[in-house]
Amino acid sequence: MIEILADRPDLARVDVSGVKRAINIGLLAEGSVQPGDWVLIHVGFALSKIDEAEAKAALEFLADIGKAYDDEIAALRESTIL
Repeated sequence: MIEILADRPDLARVDVSGVKRAINIGLLAEGSVQPGDWVLIHVGFALSKIDEAEAKAALEFLADIGKAYDDEIAALRESTIL
């Protein structure tokens, strides 16, 4: 997390793989997250505070899913089955 927005304490600016966006932190206990913390995000909401190792594992898992999807699409494109 980069920062908690001063005018909206229920929102925080985060960096997700280089993309900066605002997310809602209202589901977390007040004061439980600070700039520099890692959070698990789903559809724009921070669901929980996690540590860096958990964040790294989640990002690797998502990258692997994306690669598997890309590989499947490539295989379908090369298929000659009608």
